[in-house]
Amino acid sequence: MESQRNLLLIGLLFVSFLLFQQWQLDQQPQPEPVAQTQQDVPAASSADVPATAAAIPSAAASVSTNQITVSTDTLTLSIDTNGGDIVAASLPEHKVEQDGEQALTILSAQYIAQSGLIGAQGPDGQAQRPQYQTTAKSFTMEGEQLVVPLSYTDANGIVFEKRFTFHKGQYDVAVEYIVRNGSNQNAQVQMYSQLKQTTNVEEGSMFMPTYRGGAYSTADTRYEKYSFDDIADDNLNEMTQGGWVAMLQHYFVSAWVPAANSNNEIYSRNVGNYAIIGVKQPSQVIAAGATATMKADFYVGPKDQEALSALSETLNLVVDYGWLWFLAEPLYALLIFLHGLVGNWGLAIIAMTLIIRGIMYPLTKAQYTSMAKMRNLQPKMQELKERFGDDRQRMSQATMELYQKEKVNPMGGCFPMLLQFPIFISFYWVLLESVELRHAPFFGWIQDLSAQDPFYVLPVLMGISMFAMQKLQPTMANMDPMQQKIMQYLPVMFTVFFLWFPSGLVLYWLVGNLVAIAQQLIIYKSLEKQGLK
Repeated sequence: MESQRNLLLIGLLFVSFLLFQQWQLDQQPQPEPVAQTQQDVPAASSADVPATAAAIPSAAASVSTNQITVSTDTLTLSIDTNGGDIVAASLPEHKVEQDGEQALTILSAQYIAQSGLIGAQGPDGQAQRPQYQTTAKSFTMEGEQLVVPLSYTDANGIVFEKRFTFHKGQYDVAVEYIVRNGSNQNAQVQMYSQLKQTTNVEEGSMFMPTYRGGAYSTADTRYEKYSFDDIADDNLNEMTQGGWVAMLQHYFVSAWVPAANSNNEIYSRNVGNYAIIGVKQPSQVIAAGATATMKADFYVGPKDQEALSALSETLNLVVDYGWLWFLAEPLYALLIFLHGLVGNWGLAIIAMTLIIRGIMYPLTKAQYTSMAKMRNLQPKMQELKERFGDDRQRMSQATMELYQKEKVNPMGGCFPMLLQFPIFISFYWVLLESVELRHAPFFGWIQDLSAQDPFYVLPVLMGISMFAMQKLQPTMANMDPMQQKIMQYLPVMFTVFFLWFPSGLVLYWLVGNLVAIAQQLIIYKSLEKQGLK
């Protein structure tokens, strides 16, 4: 019994420490958004362009003052006509603060999405990147689709049209190159797409980090993180059919998804204080007078699993549930289903908690039954100690015989408890990774389930519920004074920790405690009927 209590205490303290570490990281103040001007955008440089067989000059182009703005219902982008890079992106439907007016910025001066054509006739493989022409300085979506065309003609008469196609309600952009070879010889070009971000960002802790960095997928590796440190240490060079590259942050992601049926090259580079991860598609030879098209999809927005899966069957894995993903994924699916029924994320969390506790009720009952049987054996165990004294071998044999005779499993009170931990942790990751809970209201004073309770009501109620659970424990009276003090202070410690936890997680824990109290009362009555106290 002592080992079971110690294991429970250590497990709870360890889990609470990990959760507190993670939430503390999430609540660290982020840098204040800087009003972006055209001069803030980093220069489009040939140093950013992936190397090819041909030598790439190292001269950097000057900062472009020619940018166009694109506005849709889901995205507001700035595209630099020097190279056609996306140098800013904000999400009108996602605000920096709940009920605020400022749209959340994903791409900015220190984080941009680049694409271009390299190769012998590729305009981006030269000393200066192409200066595209466009029909307007700003574009606004008015229907279901918006096409933004950029055009550049080189000295040999090759016309390069770069199209950005947007669709209503979507965060993905189709980036397409249409090359019309007006020269008198073959043209060889190769499309690349990459993400460039400063490495001066917080990546999280060693325990349960909120990851910010690169990631990629290949035919052999469905999902792999590639941190800024990895990029600095070693350049990626992976050949694969399909695949994708991405930059991740909490709740949001940007990603390039090339053609799924082509053999692509995943690569990374480190340029100064910037990390680059990208993908090259196969080189194409365009005959004189012919036309060729190359395309990649760009996504910038929330980690919406349905939208991400529509672009690639593995892109939804950027919603990272860790090694317990096989438990977290069905829990997430159930949470989405419940929200569809009740229409409120707080009520969905409550319903999810009731279902989880209901499923685990047989384990909980088995745990308390085993503990009750072990307590009833204490007089006989004391007799064995008096009989065999310090003879550990004979004591051990006699103890096992007693267990077999009374049909008691000494691990029965411990094993069910250990099985519950993975479910609890998995659900925690679901709550942490689900962008749907960001700024999601519950009722009353709880208007953001991803933020802490502003009046600390839920944490206090959670602490009271833990105290009530302790009072119901029949083993408290049998503990030594030191253990009793530790257990008495445990609700206080948890209450303090949970003051900074997201209210959605505290709600889950509070409801779980209330259900556990009800289950304890039911189980104790059942045990008393069986003669087990």
